Amino acid sequence: MPEKNPGASPFCAPRIRWMSRLVRALYARKGGNRHRGRRGPGQSVTQALLDSGAMVIGTSRKIQTAEFQHSSFLGIPADISNKEAAKQLVDQVSSRFGKLHVLVHTVGGFAGGQTVVDTDDDIFQRMMDLNLKPLLHMLRAAIPPLRRSGAGCVIAVGSRAAVEPGPSVGAYSASKAAMLSVMKTVAIENRDAGLRANVILPGTIDTPANRQSSPDADFSKWVRPAAIASLITWLAGDAGREINGAAIPIYGSDT
Repeated sequence: MPEKNPGASPFCAPRIRWMSRLVRALYARKGGNRHRGRRGPGQSVTQALLDSGAMVIGTSRKIQTAEFQHSSFLGIPADISNKEAAKQLVDQVSSRFGKLHVLVHTVGGFAGGQTVVDTDDDIFQRMMDLNLKPLLHMLRAAIPPLRRSGAGCVIAVGSRAAVEPGPSVGAYSASKAAMLSVMKTVAIENRDAGLRANVILPGTIDTPANRQSSPDADFSKWVRPAAIASLITWLAGDAGREINGAAIPIYGSDT
């Protein structure tokens, strides 16, 4: 079952972190397509990184610094579905803070409810536009400064559906599989610079939006956002420095 969402060890020293949060939601369409709520694991991840001592720069279309009452948080509004906007964001961060050490990408969207035969081209394209293109834009912009840092790290939140596709989610699964393939390629292409790239593959995430859309489900089996946040913080820190090119499952007890 795909996650229906799209809202650790301390570091030795504070570093600049980039938290790329949800910038777009795919709303319900005719034909049984479901929509993804706007609240995902981004809030939990941001707080966990702040608690670890990191400097966190968060981005979404309407983000505000006041969303987190923390001196080490800065919100910069941007639409990273646009490649020029993504580049301007990274340039702004690099110029202001000097270095970028970690990119955490939690952007995503979901549509399902139809077989591959009945899913039109528009849905396939929307899934690629939500789940692959923003990641590509951020990678192209962020990899150069991450390489220059000498020990950069990219962590993306993907989906269990990338490796275990189910019925009626063909477009979604394909876009998440493409995302995983790109991240594995990035890991290979940049290991010479000490840059690591890993993907977390959650099952259904326990969010208010998911509870509302599936009120009869057993929420105790879903993945807690805090568990995703702890894993990301561990991967971003020194303890995870030997992990590269990994697709890490986090399915909760719904296995």
